[in-house]
Amino acid sequence: MPTAGSAATGALARPQLWRITDRQTFVMLREHGRRGRHGAVSVTYLGPTGSSVAEPPRVAFAVGKSVGGAVVRNRIRRRLRAALRELQAAGALPAGSYLLSTRRQAARQPWSALVDDVRTAVAEATR
Repeated sequence: MPTAGSAATGALARPQLWRITDRQTFVMLREHGRRGRHGAVSVTYLGPTGSSVAEPPRVAFAVGKSVGGAVVRNRIRRRLRAALRELQAAGALPAGSYLLSTRRQAARQPWSALVDDVRTAVAEATR
């Protein structure tokens, strides 16, 4: 039977991403964010403020209806979130706020190619 301590340890083993929910961050991303694009993935990055350096990265996704139906859009969001967690575990995802958007091909793209697109776009945006 799991204990409270083991449940907390399991939660810490998985890299954490926070959602962007406030309008101000979206406005700041649009006005001051740095952009990077590679393949099917586009990333807009806004560096951390003084108080948020120790916080996990904050992420939002912009996957429009032109990409596909709700099932396809949700699959793309899950795949992008997993790719970001993989980068975070490897230490390749700096703190800050990210807005990721994709094109239709991201739904059918092989996993390794999608992770490479995300990695390259993040690196370009965070330079």
